[in-house]
Amino acid sequence: MLETEFQYFLDNQDELVKKYDGKFIVIKDKEVIGAYDTFVDAYFITQERGTKLGTFLIQQCLPGEECYTTYVRGNIMETGSKTGGELTATILTKK
Repeated sequence: MLETEFQYFLDNQDELVKKYDGKFIVIKDKEVIGAYDTFVDAYFITQERGTKLGTFLIQQCLPGEECYTTYVRGNIMETGSKTGGELTATILTKK
């Protein structure tokens, strides 16, 4: 599903950390298309820009292996919206 994007992160992690250290980067088709301070910003701004869910990976850009597995669960309410929704995440881990 998003294995290509995750592999891109793994293959380029050192360079990406130098450029985006600590940011939540959005990767689509082996390209960083955005960098944000929070996961929530990365998620909603990327959607607002018309990028279809399931076609991009949000990855916190940190050195080492601790960022390889992320667990995200919770309800998020979009600013200005009267309806909230469950935020789901695909978990990818280094093999």
